[in-house]
Amino acid sequence: MWGGKALRHWGTGALGGECEKTFRWSVLLGMVMALAGGVCGAEAGADNHVVYTDKMGEKVCAHAPVQRAVMLHLYEFLPALGCWDQVAGVSRYAHSCGLLLAAHPGLRNIPAVGSGMDVNIEGLLKLKPDVVVTWVVRPDNIKFMRQKGLKVIAVYPDSLGELYELIELQGRLFGREREARNVRRRMEAVFDMARERTARLSAGQRQKVLWLGGRPNTVSGAAGLTHEIFGLIGGNNAAGGIGGRSSDVSMETIVGWNPDVVFIWGNAKYSAADILGSPQWQSVKAAREKRVYKAPEWGTWSPRLALVALWMGAKIYPELYKNIDLRKTADDFYRNMFGVPFDKETMDAF
Repeated sequence: MWGGKALRHWGTGALGGECEKTFRWSVLLGMVMALAGGVCGAEAGADNHVVYTDKMGEKVCAHAPVQRAVMLHLYEFLPALGCWDQVAGVSRYAHSCGLLLAAHPGLRNIPAVGSGMDVNIEGLLKLKPDVVVTWVVRPDNIKFMRQKGLKVIAVYPDSLGELYELIELQGRLFGREREARNVRRRMEAVFDMARERTARLSAGQRQKVLWLGGRPNTVSGAAGLTHEIFGLIGGNNAAGGIGGRSSDVSMETIVGWNPDVVFIWGNAKYSAADILGSPQWQSVKAAREKRVYKAPEWGTWSPRLALVALWMGAKIYPELYKNIDLRKTADDFYRNMFGVPFDKETMDAF
């Protein structure tokens, strides 16, 4: 679902002076900061810039606010930040995102240049972007883009802390710091609703949950956002003994875990009905009790992650969510975050 660690730091700076002495000190300070990693070498004279060390350990410096960003990922934050006029290109998947189409009717006028998996380099270069934000899954693509002179920020948030960091980064890149703070605040308010529901559960009362990926035997382990979200909503990750983000396991292993509830990645090519109808799954408690659910087909690295967490919490502990109108909560969240009503395509899921 969500799924490494790399040192990241970022900041802003301005250098200059009105007299010779001040100028000399400015140059010296710039050299020292550049050596320390605080300013980007030749760009030390920039009036305003953002420095960020990304998931590949690469330090990227961009003038801020950027005017021509290409968002191959994190594009679901764009309507919340209100920065469409600073976006030169998006992933092709953005063009089929119902939320983005509703929030920005002119979305398809923004060029699509492939995705983080198969970026269209020629089309990307024609856009002359100030910065490209993409998924770290294809390091070879990222290195090639950098060889072409592009400033590329590779992302893969493995925790809520890292996701919040990327929200703040976008706020600085686009000059929308206040909007970025509001995005985080609204997400945290929904997460808090989920935390409060299960705060008093004992260890023995917590349900065992499992997240399935692109295949029914691909499970999310102890690394990454899935594991953290499970803990936040009061569930125990059945695959928590697996150290990585995800792993393929045998059916015998899943039977041994015997999860109470199973969730399926929203973009998987199989459904909850496929699991419930499989003879292999009939000895698993979640299948026997028909507690297998497919998540909405939403971007994971999105403000909507908060709603997914709330939805999962309600599926695990329905009795603890009786006093919450999930649809109204989702609609309020959409209107305040994106400026549009909750999309009807996924209303039934809530």
